Amino acid sequence: MTKYEMLYILDISLSDEAKESIIKKFEDLVVTSGGTVEKTDRLGVRKLQYPINYKTEGFYVLMTFEAAPTLVVELKRVAGITDGIARRLITKI
Repeated sequence: MTKYEMLYILDISLSDEAKESIIKKFEDLVVTSGGTVEKTDRLGVRKLQYPINYKTEGFYVLMTFEAAPTLVVELKRVAGITDGIARRLITKI
């Protein structure tokens, strides 16, 4: 298994329950696919480098996990269709 980091930015207009629901959704996706989540850091609200959908702030989340390389494709797909996610980046570490 390979070690990865997934950084994603949530829309700040989401409620705290909705943010936690999305975070849990990605953690559960990793675990059900046979991977392990090492840690999930909620980095909080930060100013964006440039506006995304006319918003200048986002809620940053950094998830460190181990999984098979095929899971990365699925995570990208799910992040692309999940409402409330402005951007995402998955890197191998």
